Amino acid sequence: MPAEHPCLTCGACCAFFRVSFHWSEADPALGGQVPFELTDPLRTHERVMRGTSQKNPRCIALDADIGRYSRCTIHDRRPSACALVPASWEFGAASAQCDKSRLAHGLPMLTPADWIDVDESEKNPLPAA
Repeated sequence: MPAEHPCLTCGACCAFFRVSFHWSEADPALGGQVPFELTDPLRTHERVMRGTSQKNPRCIALDADIGRYSRCTIHDRRPSACALVPASWEFGAASAQCDKSRLAHGLPMLTPADWIDVDESEKNPLPAA
């Protein structure tokens, strides 16, 4: 039986980092997919996911009990900044962002062993370069 993707029992990155991105990603007139109502202005050309630009960040789109279950309610429409952060060892290398956020929430860093039984179809596709 395939193992569950480790991100589905984590959520640490969504409750640790500020998620900022170019404003056009939340502009439907320009093909942006991030729901505008879930964002706030940040700088002239940037928006931020609501809840992530504060002392104790937590993305408004996060449905999670950190370390037990985690779901992004807009996963198919998430900002590029989110899609660019791989889980450690998901693609054969450690991820400093993943490790840092997991440690901050008292979770162990992922290892290559965490991916042994995860079906390849369950892994997040790498974004196009």
